[in-house]
Amino acid sequence: MGLFAIRDYRRLFSAQVIALFGTGLVTVALGLLAYDLAGQNAGAVLGTALTIKMVMYVLIAPLAAAYADRLPRRLFLVLLDVARALVVLALPFVTEVWHIYLLIGILQASSAAFTPTFQATIPDIVTKESDYTRALSASQVAYTMETLLSPVLAAIALTFMTFNWLFIATSVGFVISAMLVLATRIPNARPSDHAGPWARVSSGIRTFTSTTSLRGVMALNLVVASAGSIVVVNTVNHVRDTLAGTQSDVAWALAASGGGTLLVALALPWILDRVADRKVMMIGAIVLLIGVLAAVAMTGAAVVSWAATIAIWVIIGAGMALIVTPTGRVIRSAVRPSELPAAFAAQFSLSHMAWLLTYPIGGWVGTAAGFTWAWSLLAALAVTGSVGAVLLWPATTQQAPASPPPPGGIDRPLKKEAVAQEATLTATQCSCARSV
Repeated sequence: MGLFAIRDYRRLFSAQVIALFGTGLVTVALGLLAYDLAGQNAGAVLGTALTIKMVMYVLIAPLAAAYADRLPRRLFLVLLDVARALVVLALPFVTEVWHIYLLIGILQASSAAFTPTFQATIPDIVTKESDYTRALSASQVAYTMETLLSPVLAAIALTFMTFNWLFIATSVGFVISAMLVLATRIPNARPSDHAGPWARVSSGIRTFTSTTSLRGVMALNLVVASAGSIVVVNTVNHVRDTLAGTQSDVAWALAASGGGTLLVALALPWILDRVADRKVMMIGAIVLLIGVLAAVAMTGAAVVSWAATIAIWVIIGAGMALIVTPTGRVIRSAVRPSELPAAFAAQFSLSHMAWLLTYPIGGWVGTAAGFTWAWSLLAALAVTGSVGAVLLWPATTQQAPASPPPPGGIDRPLKKEAVAQEATLTATQCSCARSV
């Protein structure tokens, strides 16, 4: 029986996909709302809102993961979806900037608690080990595909409606997600093997800091966040003020970056069958450095060009895919199956810590000192992350495991059969995400 033949998992996964895409649409609409309220200061407002998001993800997600076995999970997931639906429904009616900050704090706290709670339910619904591994990967792919396709959907929608309708549509999506969770049979939680909350929170982070390849992943997270912040935080002001674009143009610019990511992500299964994960990810770091430095050169030379902007945005999107897509494979090859939930939770928090550093630079420095200064600082962080990845994850160094490794060892590429399985999963999930 295939993974998606399991009815309860299929419904729960559908709920997660709908909720993820709802969050992505809110991100696009939020940028336009910030511009509507703050004009040229929209970058600072959006940077603050996204910083609040990252704080919630860094603080709430590990705590939710730590206590996931002590909660009535189905009721908890439903309440989180209802809370998000109500918050999103209120966003079109805000009239002050601080209203945005308050509502985004509630929204992102709910989203940060939803993801680890969802992940904690998977092993109780998907009991076969091979299916469970694929389910973890499916969750990661869904998270990635939301980032790619949400701007495209928003751009199409904004061709026919104002951004306020995106909030309403997203609220309906969260309600549908809650209904799918209600229709899912979720067994009672099994107690965690860890003695206390701190042990649960820190176990995955200890795995990252003690494993060579995962230390490299932490450094590459900084590269992704540095380049991605230019696109996520500054697109709205760059398009509306510098390029004199429309609301729909903002979404299409974001979609250009997502398109670059999507094209690379679709080609990567074939590439990863022939090229080691580390090499692909290091090439991704180089691509992102090219994109960030090109962005600095464009704004430093006061070049006002749609062609240059779109080209840079596509390069950044492509570079992000080269790093983000293989990350799940690297984690799976570096830790034992029993450690996978903690490792994925750690990557969730650690990657968002990088964004917590870069979002304020893009928003606050970009507004106060201009794009050239902000993007130069982000470029410096991208260089730091790239150099750190090379030093922390040498090509010829193998990590000695602290305890008996899984078959095939630690920090080694996946076997060809696993690569083929990953390719099938990626293609399946891409189709699923596009159908939402």
